[in-house]
Amino acid sequence: MSNLLLAWRRARKGKTKKPYVIEFEKDVIGNLFKIHEELKNQTYCPKPLKTFILRDPKTRKISKSAFRDRIVHHALVLVIEPIFDKSFIYDSCANRVGKGTLFAIKRFDEFKRKVTANRTKEAFCLKADIRHYFNEINHEVLLKIIKRKIKDEKVIWLIKKIVANISQPASPPPHKSCQLSLLQFITKIGMPLGNLTSQFFANVYLNELDYFVKHKLKAKYYIRYVDDFVILHKSKKQLLIWKAQIDEFLRKKLKIKLHPDKSMIVSLIQGVDFVGFRIFYNYKLLRKRNIRKIFAIVEEYRQGEISKNDMLEIFQGWQAYSRWANCFKLRKKVVRRIYEPLQ
Repeated sequence: MSNLLLAWRRARKGKTKKPYVIEFEKDVIGNLFKIHEELKNQTYCPKPLKTFILRDPKTRKISKSAFRDRIVHHALVLVIEPIFDKSFIYDSCANRVGKGTLFAIKRFDEFKRKVTANRTKEAFCLKADIRHYFNEINHEVLLKIIKRKIKDEKVIWLIKKIVANISQPASPPPHKSCQLSLLQFITKIGMPLGNLTSQFFANVYLNELDYFVKHKLKAKYYIRYVDDFVILHKSKKQLLIWKAQIDEFLRKKLKIKLHPDKSMIVSLIQGVDFVGFRIFYNYKLLRKRNIRKIFAIVEEYRQGEISKNDMLEIFQGWQAYSRWANCFKLRKKVVRRIYEPLQ
């Protein structure tokens, strides 16, 4: 129960005014005890996910779990994350405490200086990501990886329930929802984008790639952010060899493959797209879509579509992020646009 209480506090963070949170908290202790009993007796059954399409700017299918299921996700991750996190490499950056896009950028800058002998020599970067990553994760492979560290059968049972949960196409009868989840598990492929557990399991899955790159290929300058990764090296030929070996490893061992259009080797002189920045030898720029997005939000505010407080909250986050790029004039331009009178 103490773990469920902590999980509930984490699940409600920033969402205390949402109707589904208010409804759950009308009898928070009773609802938590009910979840506790279901988990203990293995009668717990997650509700089918509700799906919506997000265009930001890429079109993504986001699956949203019921609030009670999100509490279960947090409870599970609170217990098993410390077990797995010890085995993650230092340069696995996503969804980890103290690590994120800015950590990845700092490491890239550090590696860039080393591989180019402090920017005096040419070097190359293998920039790659996984094709349809979340849709292609193989359940059988994932469970095999998890079972190396988790021996408790009840925990494995719960993980199967969560991974097998599917989006709700319509409104099936309540007694059929769990059957649908189990049917989806038979397909043994794909995880919903949007769950805390999906983000965590995605890291566990590609930790296998991290070990292959670091310990088998002996690549020194490697960084991964979810399914986006880079390897820096002075030899383009070496990166071509590694790319082929990585693709073979992914296909054979993890049943996934490199994205054919987004996996390429480029000179650092040309600049590398990574975690929202276009990184060159001596400077960094924001991606164009990032710039378009902040101007679109400012225009929504100017047209009265969002409040000033909401706009300023987004702008302050963007400004802190954009300071890592060389874009002082751009930031001034955005500020001018915010306070510019309507024509």
